[in-house]
Amino acid sequence: MKNILSVSIVSVIIYTFSIISQTDACTSMIVTKGASKDGSVMVTYTCDGEYHPILRHAPAADHKPGDSLEITDRNDKIIGKVKQVEHTYAYVGLMNEHQLFIGETTTVGREELKNPDGLLAYWDLIRLALQRAKTAREAIKVMTDLVETYGYRSWGESFSIADKKEAWIMEMTGPGKGGKGAIWVAMKVPDGYITAYANKTRIGKFPMKDSKNCIYSKNIISFAKEKGYYDPKLKKPFLFNEVYGPSDPKNLRYCSTRIWSIFSRAAPSKKFSPDYHRAVEGAKSYPLWIKPDKKLSLSDVFALMRGHYEGTEIDLTKGIAAGPYGTPNRWRPLSWTVDSVEYSWDRPISTMQTGCSYVSQSRSHLPDAVGGVLWYGVDDTYFTCYTPLYCCIDAVPKSFTVGSLQEFSWKSAWWVFNFVSNYAHLKYSYMAPEVVAVQKELEGTFLALQPTIEKTALSLAKTNKKQLVRYLTNYSVNNAEMVVSRWRELGEDLMVKYNDGYVKDENGKPREKGYPEGWLKRVIKDNPEKVRLKKKKEKTPKSKLVD
Repeated sequence: MKNILSVSIVSVIIYTFSIISQTDACTSMIVTKGASKDGSVMVTYTCDGEYHPILRHAPAADHKPGDSLEITDRNDKIIGKVKQVEHTYAYVGLMNEHQLFIGETTTVGREELKNPDGLLAYWDLIRLALQRAKTAREAIKVMTDLVETYGYRSWGESFSIADKKEAWIMEMTGPGKGGKGAIWVAMKVPDGYITAYANKTRIGKFPMKDSKNCIYSKNIISFAKEKGYYDPKLKKPFLFNEVYGPSDPKNLRYCSTRIWSIFSRAAPSKKFSPDYHRAVEGAKSYPLWIKPDKKLSLSDVFALMRGHYEGTEIDLTKGIAAGPYGTPNRWRPLSWTVDSVEYSWDRPISTMQTGCSYVSQSRSHLPDAVGGVLWYGVDDTYFTCYTPLYCCIDAVPKSFTVGSLQEFSWKSAWWVFNFVSNYAHLKYSYMAPEVVAVQKELEGTFLALQPTIEKTALSLAKTNKKQLVRYLTNYSVNNAEMVVSRWRELGEDLMVKYNDGYVKDENGKPREKGYPEGWLKRVIKDNPEKVRLKKKKEKTPKSKLVD
């Protein structure tokens, strides 16, 4: 009798991926070996949405001929089976034991192309590829073969797929109800370059005769012609992004503004214009990839995944909407209508609605167990602290595996970071610098210790691989729990210092700080009579009689 993995086992393994389906926006970037200071291939991924993340580790496993893997929907209902392979690789989060990392961002595109009859969602494809592939190219083949065989049921998606030598961006969309397979294109990011994408298809024109750097589905153009999305008679170039995910002012502002932010900070010399993300007619779109002004370090990449357009014309910490203390948060919905006119807030890279985020580091000059590091953080990227989790570890920090969106708990890493983030936004201009100071101290320590930790790990790799796994597991887990403990302490300190509207000084004495003068002037301008202290009415002196 054929063995079928039980639903309970499968649900444990795929939980990390099923929660991704609940996200509403993600920001990602890819840094190639030649664009990084230390020769790392790096990928970032913010998993944004209102949910409580659970970090999982899945061990490597051997399977019998005829074994199957059950595929479930969001409600854990079994909807089909996939043929199992002889051996599956271990992974933690979104990186497997061979330093392969896969991230994504939902692009939606043409909504009519979602196929409810397809079996595999994008999170299924990520999980299966991590279990079955060692390299980015292998992962692309695994994913595209699977959708060809079993069908694809998600919206349009962009995937970042990177190993220790190269990185690819693959974009995929469904064929619509009842269709077969998927429509997709994948391009290798040139060495020395970076790319970024955020909820909008990015691949436009692509080389059709360069299989070394670009591969695509056979139906990529014929399907578009059949559906009326593309007419070759118009003699316009075939642009995948505009054919399968047409631009409009709303998605340009929501998505492309984030690309502009990353590119502008990574290569300020290029002076990228804001016109495109502001939907100015005739504005040139941003290139698929760019060469940064300087090679990027890990800390540079952390910084690029944080921000609210500070220092630009759309700085979210400025203006009346930022309140008296300059909070960059804009409460959802981000678009609204007043007097029949539609408006929209800008959507920054850092948002309170982030569940978790990753910065992957894959290095070809090191053994897989040491070279692959998943820098993991929970909640808002601006206020998170990235902690290193090596890809060989066989356990994960408990505080990252517990908790629920329905119940606050100091035992949950997400709730601890979420508390600090929410509280800090009440008096952002005061508290944000204090949170960032602790963040920089901890991340700086991890980065400084990394060479020493890995020197010991390399010596163990030559003598005792079991001790190597134990050493890096203990280092990863203990540091992560230390970070959560420090953040819990930080939250309690902020609560004490910024309590009841006062700010305690260095001696613990509450001080009245009031509001910034600029904000008070706005209040006065809005309604001066409401806040002005009325003067006492002066007595009019009696007139003297004149003879």
